[in-house]
Amino acid sequence: MKKLFTIRPIAQSIGLVAGLSAGLAMAAKPMEGGLEEVVVTAQLRDTNLLDLPGSVSVIGTSSIEARGAGNLDQLLNMAPNVNFSTGASRGRFIQVRGIGERSQFIDPVNPSVGLVIDGIDFTGLGLAANTLDIEQVEILRGPQGTLYGANALAGLVNMHSAAPTSETTGKVSAELSEYGGRSLTAISSGSLTEQLGYRIAASERKSDGYMENQYLGRDDTNNIDESVLRGKLAYSPSDDLKLGLTLFYLDADNGYDAFSLYNTRKTLSDKPGRDQQESWAGALTGQWSGNENFTLEATLSHANSDTEYGYDEDWSYIGFHPWEYSQTDNYQRDKDNASLDLRLLSTESSKLFAGRTSWVLGVYHRNEQEDLLQTSGKTKGTITEYSFFSSEFDTKNSAVYGQLSTTLTDALNLITGLRLEKRSADYSDSYSTKADSNEDLWGGNITLEYHYSEDTLLYATVSRGYKAGGVNGAIIAEFAGNEETYREMFEFDTEHLLNYELGAKGNWLDNRLQAQLAAFYQDRSDVQAKQSLFNPESKKFREYLGNAAGGETYGFEAEINFQATDTVRLFASAGWLNAEFENFISSTHVDTEKDEETGTVLPVNLDGRDVAHAPSYQFFTGTEIDLTTHWVLRLELEGKDEFYFSNSHNEKSTAYELVNARLTYRLDNWEVSLWGRNLTGEDYYTRGFYFGNNPVNGYTSEAYYQQGEPRIAGITGTYTF
Repeated sequence: MKKLFTIRPIAQSIGLVAGLSAGLAMAAKPMEGGLEEVVVTAQLRDTNLLDLPGSVSVIGTSSIEARGAGNLDQLLNMAPNVNFSTGASRGRFIQVRGIGERSQFIDPVNPSVGLVIDGIDFTGLGLAANTLDIEQVEILRGPQGTLYGANALAGLVNMHSAAPTSETTGKVSAELSEYGGRSLTAISSGSLTEQLGYRIAASERKSDGYMENQYLGRDDTNNIDESVLRGKLAYSPSDDLKLGLTLFYLDADNGYDAFSLYNTRKTLSDKPGRDQQESWAGALTGQWSGNENFTLEATLSHANSDTEYGYDEDWSYIGFHPWEYSQTDNYQRDKDNASLDLRLLSTESSKLFAGRTSWVLGVYHRNEQEDLLQTSGKTKGTITEYSFFSSEFDTKNSAVYGQLSTTLTDALNLITGLRLEKRSADYSDSYSTKADSNEDLWGGNITLEYHYSEDTLLYATVSRGYKAGGVNGAIIAEFAGNEETYREMFEFDTEHLLNYELGAKGNWLDNRLQAQLAAFYQDRSDVQAKQSLFNPESKKFREYLGNAAGGETYGFEAEINFQATDTVRLFASAGWLNAEFENFISSTHVDTEKDEETGTVLPVNLDGRDVAHAPSYQFFTGTEIDLTTHWVLRLELEGKDEFYFSNSHNEKSTAYELVNARLTYRLDNWEVSLWGRNLTGEDYYTRGFYFGNNPVNGYTSEAYYQQGEPRIAGITGTYTF
């Protein structure tokens, strides 16, 4: 029977946090004010979180700083039914409700979860999700077919940084932590003229990482070294016109030496890998409100990112293998994308589409170019041979979209949305593989929202999302001569998802209690499932995407924020998920066997099997307590169930719970915090593989894991002026 909960450790940990919180809550006097209003900016209109008919998590500046998060991956465990995978220096790949990519190697990827930062599309480039001066992170669960289209089948992450201020302000902060961690951040904001405001932020973050390379005698081969510069200008030449400029620069020079032959934090790699990204990006925004019927909004963005991802393939050194063997793999990608989004939004006085309605009409266009150079190096003795592979992948997406909100009664609203998208893709590579496709795609939503009371919203929605098909270019050459046998591995079809969702939101007790509840069922067709196949001739695994017949996902999400008193705040989120394949027959699973007479592969039936990286439960809870006028204590507990690492083998992570704490002293403009994460020193895993890589045991297939962050403590100081 599948384990649902690890009752004892969870109960003990929750009891510790809740017991302390409840005791202090009872002792403190009632609060005088309510919780802050949260506005979601990722929708077609800025919308109050509790008026938005959908499952959304919003993480603000105070939570980001209290969490000590330098990147998005350090925040994702706060949101229900959201997971991530590493296999790199950071968790660059996101899964929402069990749907999402877990890695990228040789072939291009059509992402399932979109990533937008200040209006700039960074989908598939998770290192760009730095939290420097980020004011709010919004995680939208479920298909965003109307809002975003092809790259948001499972959901969308929207991050936006703080805006320029009218008064001159600044902030400087520094941090020191174990494992050589150190960071420095500086922010300045103000007005240059009455119409022109600015904001600029810069940071540098470094860490030696948590691995020790015993062969090289180094403890920094899995290091973090990231520099970020972010700038904004806001210009208002008139009451009707607002213009904005955002600029962004990232230089990430991280190491990647995370896997050990013995599943410890001690590696033997002679050529440690790297995980690098340099991005230049910018966005121009405009808002014109000079017409009584509508407002015009426009966003023009461009981003160029050069990435390099490489690793020591044998995780050892020449001499460790009996035949003096060593091999490396390296992927250099240049991604360049530009997008334009124009939309008209009705005003309250609009006479267009007369009646009790509001509407949005928009057009969208996006170009992306992705160039890859893969270099594989194989060393025997003193001789190294290199092989190269290159590819080009160009996509164009053009869409028209609209949304109509109609008031049926004083309490009942109907919202309908539709997006029509045309996508073209061209692929070519150095193996002379060429493929092109043109697809007409559509998505949308129908939502009924019922305002049960002034403080309570009930909603029911049906939404449709889609993810484009494609080609597995590299595997064609890998299995040349066997095209007929492996034809189904070369191309894959478009995936579609229907999401049915019921939800409730509200704020009560004079806005001291805010809650969101959502139950959902998702029906997936032509599920794009990543698999891998081992070629005994090249001694390499080749990953590829194939279509499972279908899949179904259902679950529940809850988030609660409670201002118990004027000194105690409690918060919690929880997700329960059941995500399974339907009628999925795999010919690459490790459990496949060969027919003794014919030699053909006997496929494995994965019908009803959980999809990879979809834990059945997740939770996050904690409290923030004003101990005195100057001292603030924050306690957190987070955890998740075990989950499969892959659709090609049976290895799982372990269920775990992490305890975090932060003690802050505030005095005038100064703030100093002592903090610790994973205080109980829990061992947990964020990526896993199953194959033979150790000559000591005769290359017998076994599990290998990338370990999560160990217990770590640090100190942070901030001065605001």
